[in-house]
Amino acid sequence: MSETINLPNLGFNMREGTFLSWTKEIGQPVNKGESIAEVEADKATIEVAATTSGVLLQTLVNSGDTVQVGAPIAVIGAAGEQPSGSPQATPAAPELAESPAVVTAATPSVATLPATPPPAAPAPVAPTPVAAATTPPTEEELALPDGLRATPIARRIAEEKGIDLHQVRGTGPNGRIQRADIEAYIPVAVAAVPAPAAPVASTPVPSAPVQTTVALSAPVAPPPPVALPAAISNNPIPAGPDIEEIPLTRIRSRIGARMVESKQNIPHFYVTVEINMAPVMALRKQINETLTETHRVSVNDLMVKAAALTLRQFPNLNTHFYGDRLIRYKRINIGMAVAMDNGGLINVVAQDADSTPISRMAARNKEMIAGARAGKVKPEDIEGGTFTVSNLGPYDVEVFSAIINPPESAILAVASVRQVPVVVDGALQVGMRLKCTLSVDHRVSDGAEGAQFLQAMRNLIESPMRLLV
Repeated sequence: MSETINLPNLGFNMREGTFLSWTKEIGQPVNKGESIAEVEADKATIEVAATTSGVLLQTLVNSGDTVQVGAPIAVIGAAGEQPSGSPQATPAAPELAESPAVVTAATPSVATLPATPPPAAPAPVAPTPVAAATTPPTEEELALPDGLRATPIARRIAEEKGIDLHQVRGTGPNGRIQRADIEAYIPVAVAAVPAPAAPVASTPVPSAPVQTTVALSAPVAPPPPVALPAAISNNPIPAGPDIEEIPLTRIRSRIGARMVESKQNIPHFYVTVEINMAPVMALRKQINETLTETHRVSVNDLMVKAAALTLRQFPNLNTHFYGDRLIRYKRINIGMAVAMDNGGLINVVAQDADSTPISRMAARNKEMIAGARAGKVKPEDIEGGTFTVSNLGPYDVEVFSAIINPPESAILAVASVRQVPVVVDGALQVGMRLKCTLSVDHRVSDGAEGAQFLQAMRNLIESPMRLLV
């Protein structure tokens, strides 16, 4: 019996992605877990794996389509089987090529949408207002950037061209802005509207909401997509032959939005501890002498394992904050911040890091990190993180603090292993030390618990045989 393959979770709180390509063709055999397609998210290309073995019978989306998480994208079954009961892809009209081939049940299809001609301009001094959406925005849509319905590729092209999405009329379902809308957009310059000389009688408020349009006296660059602090917005943007203007990339925009959300909404506190790394570095050397290159253990693997085992004692830090409640996880999945070769960060997740043998975890971590740096990850590589470790050890960093990845309640910042002078029994010696800083959400935990966590983790690392149990 045939099975429908749905678009999996894309991570990064993404609700939709842009379909890139099929890695399998119709009629080709497919094994369970094998990659069949690639989808573009904000931070990386996600590989979609088959959830069953068989033959690829039908594909339901095309390159460039925007697809919602959970929507059907393909059908896999036995050779020669007819996917009679499977969902069908809706051919897109030429002007709607950006529309998703499949949409969620709450969204009407393109074929059922009434044609809505643009309303006539009330006066020659203002551009035509954007037509109101055919349905009011849902809570999920209000959470989108700027509260606008727009496909990811439309947002990216608008960002690259410096186009304010509020000035673009969307022709997709429910007024969704698509690639064709961005490419067809022409900025309109209008004269400034003078203020009335005296108060005037109020005019009736239209029943349908319309977009407010700012009158411009001459063509100017569109406003920035995010509000800037007064210290920046009150000053002109520098220009000239010695200035290079660099558009903000999608990944930097995404990181910026998440970090602003974290720092503005999460009351961070920080605790730092210094750890004697000599015992665990000696153990690491002994372990790696017996292992192949693939399974050799890094300092990062040891720190991830130590953090995971310590979280068993402090489950409160393996908790996520959701406003009026805390969600505590029984599994310990450690996210690892990876610097990507083209800039930006992405978190890959060591699943069940407390119970996975360290050599097996090391091999899996290497595989995920290599994929992230190449810009390609699998959904299972980025899902389910409950706590994060950010390691800048390779960069000769003495100490740093990290920003919590919401809705997590804590993140561990790991600096470099360094040779430093230490005092032992009143004598000056050369020691091998590492500093860790724990950032904690004060809504979830307090300073004493953060200090106790670091103390327990330090004791574990300084008696490292327990990392192998």
